Amino acid sequence: MNVDELVRDALREQAEEQTAAVPGLVDRVLTLRRRRRTRRIATVAVATAAVVGIAVAVPRLDSGGTTDVRPADVIPPNRISAQPDQSPPRDMIAAGGTALAAYYGTTQVPQSKKTQVATRTYWLLNPVTKKYVKTTKWSWVAVAPGLKTAAVLEQNLPVSRIGLLDMASGEVKRWIKVDHTVGGLAFSHDGRELVATTYSENPDLQPIPKKLEGGGFETESTSPHRTGFFVVDVASGKSEWSRVDLGGGAGDPDFINNRQDFAFSRDGSLVWAGTPMAPGYQYYDRKGAETNPPADGKYVRWYVEAGLSPDGKQLAGDFAGKKYKTSSWILDPRTGKTITETHGQQLLAWADDSSLIAWDIGKDGNEYHQRLVLVTPGRDEVVPLSDFRSTKDNTLGRWAPVFADR
Repeated sequence: MNVDELVRDALREQAEEQTAAVPGLVDRVLTLRRRRRTRRIATVAVATAAVVGIAVAVPRLDSGGTTDVRPADVIPPNRISAQPDQSPPRDMIAAGGTALAAYYGTTQVPQSKKTQVATRTYWLLNPVTKKYVKTTKWSWVAVAPGLKTAAVLEQNLPVSRIGLLDMASGEVKRWIKVDHTVGGLAFSHDGRELVATTYSENPDLQPIPKKLEGGGFETESTSPHRTGFFVVDVASGKSEWSRVDLGGGAGDPDFINNRQDFAFSRDGSLVWAGTPMAPGYQYYDRKGAETNPPADGKYVRWYVEAGLSPDGKQLAGDFAGKKYKTSSWILDPRTGKTITETHGQQLLAWADDSSLIAWDIGKDGNEYHQRLVLVTPGRDEVVPLSDFRSTKDNTLGRWAPVFADR
């Protein structure tokens, strides 16, 4: 089956199951066959993630349900901050125990006639001034719980050292050198460790698509260059590297995307990464041996960024579109069964055990014209938390969030 047929069948199945197509569905379908052969791309990328809250009552978005204008009242007002008139935000956005710690825009920088690198420009939260500050120094930023420290990688990935950045001063306080080059970072839940994904080549290097006369783009096939991961003790800087073969147990280099970073499981005992093909994940012990997922990890999907609720009792699910035009499932993490359906086109982060941050669309119905909203499963209120992102694919317009516990 070629890609056009694959996309057409997926869209047909989606139309039969619900009234609204899953946002970015075509992109997800294409990801599964991303490197099998030269293919035609019909759409642009789907939206990414962020974290927010709101301090005043504002009208809800037109996403179905009632026209109630009351704010979601689960989170105390003194634990909420939002900028519903700012996109991208200039002032701090936060809700409950979570904050928008940074955001970034991406531009494609040509490296040759055939290749380009997706290059990020970051805006980092200064925890003292509560403002976001632009920087072009870093290719990757992960923010530790508490919003005081960020782990950063310099431009021109992969790199041989990890910086520990003071968020208030913007200065690197310490460098951690590594003997396998790194391209991605993620903190453990308690912030004491980092998992650093290692690559032999830049995971953001990609072929320049060729525009076709009939529409769409043609892209040459590529191979991933992920080699394994470090587990790094932040306090001491000590690290241990584990090799992970491409494709995991399948040994298939087409089994992962060019960038497919590792992260810790909730309790930190395991390391895992998503996969674009079933079962959608690979779990490893801290030595790099492939293992079974934890009881609460079988139904986690890497592209649903909210993941498990803080208490571990609920799991953010994929797009639903049943009760509302744009909505998502809330699942039982141990059984995968549906608990409820909530407003929100894409669930991005849990603000607390009962409320989430999501992207959602406005009255125009454009799936790429999104703003951050606060949603509470079981309630009809949808509260805007930022202004709408631009639909134009440029550095400022399509900003993508980085969030952390505060």
